[in-house]
Amino acid sequence: MSRGTLYDKVWDRHTVTTLPNGQNQLFVGLHLIHEVTSPQAFGMLRERDIEVARPDLTHATVDHIVPTADQSRPLGDDAAEEMMSELERNVREAGIEFDDPTTGNQGIVHVIGPEQGLTQPGMTIVCGDSHTSTHGAFGALAFGIGTSQIRDVLATQTIAMEKQRVRQIRVTGELEEHVGAKDIILTIIRELGTDGGVGHVYEYAGEAIEALDMEGRMSICNMSIEGGARAGYVNPDETTYEWLRDTEAFADTSDHEDDPERFEELKPYWESIKSDDDAEYDDVVEIDGSAIEPSVTWGTTPGQVVGVTEPIPDPAELPEAKRETARRAQEHMRVEPGETMNGYEIDVAFLGSCTNARLSDLRAAASFVEGRTVHPDVRAMVVPGSQRVKAAAEAEGLDQVFTDAGFDWRSAGCSMCLGMNEDQLEGDEASASSSNRNFVGRQGSKDGRTVLMSPVMVVAAAVTGEVTDVRTLSEVTVA
Repeated sequence: MSRGTLYDKVWDRHTVTTLPNGQNQLFVGLHLIHEVTSPQAFGMLRERDIEVARPDLTHATVDHIVPTADQSRPLGDDAAEEMMSELERNVREAGIEFDDPTTGNQGIVHVIGPEQGLTQPGMTIVCGDSHTSTHGAFGALAFGIGTSQIRDVLATQTIAMEKQRVRQIRVTGELEEHVGAKDIILTIIRELGTDGGVGHVYEYAGEAIEALDMEGRMSICNMSIEGGARAGYVNPDETTYEWLRDTEAFADTSDHEDDPERFEELKPYWESIKSDDDAEYDDVVEIDGSAIEPSVTWGTTPGQVVGVTEPIPDPAELPEAKRETARRAQEHMRVEPGETMNGYEIDVAFLGSCTNARLSDLRAAASFVEGRTVHPDVRAMVVPGSQRVKAAAEAEGLDQVFTDAGFDWRSAGCSMCLGMNEDQLEGDEASASSSNRNFVGRQGSKDGRTVLMSPVMVVAAAVTGEVTDVRTLSEVTVA
């Protein structure tokens, strides 16, 4: 087993006891909740007359079902209004802080935690959402949990878990221009498989990881789950600390005069939980970052990936266990072996999700949009990850850049990532998406086709009407 890693250190420091079944009972430092997976858990507590143990360590938002076009109450969808109302009732009765759409702080749960400084190194963080691994970018152990576990955390502020093995993934070298975090994680999943991380947590390291900003690190940790890992993390460093200094959790304001001192008090702990130089890992994988090109999915799993100029594989040449899945995926996506995804026609361009809807994502995308126009056959939307991201983007004029080009500028929410609101694919539409999953039906239509890619690749597809190598966009005649 691993020794001296951040995972080992944080796990040990949060272990309350070892249970008779061999699991560890861990103290939870931050519990994030939203409207979809928490109502049943609160109902279970109410049935047993149990109060929330630590409302001060619990934080709520609404993201999965909230509309991104019209958020006036009551919500247009009856089921969405019911879930919203139930969350409001639960947090009010428990005394839990709630970032509802009237606060200016509402957004996707994995965006608001980091931007408010709630997410910090060395924490244990849980949420009823699989992409909770996002918070590992700060050197936290962050896990998605189910409804019964949400109940347990609400009742005890602890959770029972089995310890995992630790795989270090070293991404070496320097990335090519216009290649980013999304391309790194798609490449990792391609190389290791969607089940390659089962029984593991991933520690991301190497020059290419260290060079990323916090938003990029969050994108990578976010999709650890797509690679089968229980969680993913990056050791904290000065990039991490600079991000945290700018959040209100540590800002020097009239309301928080002592917070800069608290930052200096906490920093030694953050430094202490970093993986030791001689840490032992259960496995180490190395990937050459300089060889990665803009990457896209060709199939219906996040592991069916190629570089945009690479040929789509022939199922007959894949390992036997993957052949039938590949054949079905190619039939659904209407692609042929030997072709490239470059030139694949799209109907929808979606820039959003907890993977890629932060301010730096929008800035990068806008830099390729300015002066261009969305293809006449494409329906394009930008959904900021939070109300704060939306406000900051509007202050910089990014919203105008997108709307002038023909994008629909929306309010914050999960949106078309999973299609639980009105933002859905229709029929067999093909989507260029910056989200994290491309399963059949994921974006709201069982016949819909989803191609995962980076934000800059999404806007390149939006303006050309087809999957386009963003590195050549300046050479492409656009609509």
